[in-house]
Amino acid sequence: MELEFHILLRLLVAAILGGIVGYERAATGKRAGLRTHMLVAVGSALFMSTSDLAVDWARRHTPKDVPAIMQVQVAVLTPVQAIAAGIGFLGAGTIFVTGRRQRVHGLTTAASIWVIAAVGVAAGCDRFVLATGAALLCLVILHLVVRLEPAVPEPTADEREDSKA
Repeated sequence: MELEFHILLRLLVAAILGGIVGYERAATGKRAGLRTHMLVAVGSALFMSTSDLAVDWARRHTPKDVPAIMQVQVAVLTPVQAIAAGIGFLGAGTIFVTGRRQRVHGLTTAASIWVIAAVGVAAGCDRFVLATGAALLCLVILHLVVRLEPAVPEPTADEREDSKA
């Protein structure tokens, strides 16, 4: 039971950090906002916690008379690989191309979802300071660095018509 409460703490930290970045995305009118980022971070933290759950389960279900040399192997990186694959599909769903000039939209949102998954992984590994720092850095990049980017010219009337089609 103690492990489960500790994992819930991880999930709460991940949700808060994902929410901070998700709020910025929602406030700037992006399609993947507060709830999406929170859910991605919580899911990533929970997947990372499965290693702890597997070890705990093995300890509780191993008979007492089994020799002490018995080992349980947990593939720690397997959840990370699964998260990366899943987030790739989720992020790809936010990217689209429009207009005659084939402008790409949604890359930054996809990247923020990708980073938030990593923040969830860090929280799921009890690296709360690292997770917090990464989320704050992500927020700085999304909210402040955008001011350093050159302005994109407004689309022409033809491009607006193409995007409606």
